[in-house]
Amino acid sequence: MSWNPALDPHCPTGDEVDAIDTLILPRARDLGGFEVRRALPAPKRQMVGPFIFFDQMGPAEFLPTRGMDVRPHPHIGLATISYLFRGRMHHRDSLGTDAWIEPGAVNWMVAGHGITHSERTDDKTQVDPMPFFGIQTWVALPKDHEDRAPLFQHAGAGELPFLEGEGKQVRLVLGDAWGARAPVETDSEMFYADAVLEAGAAIPLPDNHEDRGVYVVEGSVSQAGTSYEAGQMMVFRPGDRVSLKAGPQGARVMLLGGATLEGPRYIWWNFVASSKERIEEAKEAWRRGDWENGRFHLPPGDDAEFIPLP
Repeated sequence: MSWNPALDPHCPTGDEVDAIDTLILPRARDLGGFEVRRALPAPKRQMVGPFIFFDQMGPAEFLPTRGMDVRPHPHIGLATISYLFRGRMHHRDSLGTDAWIEPGAVNWMVAGHGITHSERTDDKTQVDPMPFFGIQTWVALPKDHEDRAPLFQHAGAGELPFLEGEGKQVRLVLGDAWGARAPVETDSEMFYADAVLEAGAAIPLPDNHEDRGVYVVEGSVSQAGTSYEAGQMMVFRPGDRVSLKAGPQGARVMLLGGATLEGPRYIWWNFVASSKERIEEAKEAWRRGDWENGRFHLPPGDDAEFIPLP
């Protein structure tokens, strides 16, 4: 899709100039071989729209057979997306899905009542070091979808809306924004986009969503005369018309948000729920480990090990 008038920035005036509600500085953690920076949940902000978890993975370089190796583990009450800029990752889940996550593509896993999956970089054909860089995100499900059946959807990079012009290239990953809609079905209103901006290029935030945030992946952007560097997340006030301008080296940003949910969510380990009781039920089901008849099943082809309950 070529240049879209809805992507044309405007000049903020008046109260629009100071539009940032929360500035988040992610917490860094070394996972042995690569670093993760967690922006959500944050002490002052649990969610942006339905987005409740936001991790930057890398950048890193994985040696052959020595990359990411996350054993099967459970989820409830959420949907996951691992969006890669570089590298690839092997996804297997209890629905029988066996797929690779590659740059620019969407692998959308809806946990609902319960799903188990593994994430590995176990490509036996890899002989050279593999660059690895991406974002892992969880989206909390609305209350009336928390116990829905699990689901997996895939959309290749070429299937996603691609907007370009005026020094920017934007891939819409989830939801709707700037007059475009991504093909993956979601259970609530949201948007999630990957934007690459040339030096000095400006991009407006979508104005059809209540909650809106921006995470700076590379480079820098400015808003209202203040510059924000890579590794920072800005959450903006609802209703304000806001645009961002890339710094002298350009920028890559992830834009995210949507409608707020009916209330806060509880998070424990890999479980997200609107009540503590749902969390306790999932904990007990994983603890019992009845893979044949219980709530959780191990992924076919990757059922020799799993992560135990903390």
